[in-house]
Amino acid sequence: MFKVTLQGTNRLDIELSGKLDADDMKIALDELVGKSKDIEGGRMLYEIIDFHIPSLGAIGVELSRFPEMFGLVKKFDRAAVLTDKTWLKKVSEFEGMLYPGLVIKAFNRDQRAEAEAWLSS
Repeated sequence: MFKVTLQGTNRLDIELSGKLDADDMKIALDELVGKSKDIEGGRMLYEIIDFHIPSLGAIGVELSRFPEMFGLVKKFDRAAVLTDKTWLKKVSEFEGMLYPGLVIKAFNRDQRAEAEAWLSS
């Protein structure tokens, strides 16, 4: 499951749980693009509940839309990632170093209040 919720005018909340196949990935990316089209200087709260590596088809869909996704990332200044997996925290924060202008900070899932405060600061 990949759920995208627009919170106010400049924030998206994303919830990821389970494994995504190609069809799920296409729907998820369409929803992400659609809900972020008017965002500037945005914030993102990304909660990873139960991570499974996406199918090869899903990865192919994501790679085929890489230029569009790179443009989308430029709409955001900060992203907080909520996960209980240490390796996902490290990968998330490393990914933030790859995108100029985007800071990604990882939190434990029980630190939602701290993540919200960081996004608002």
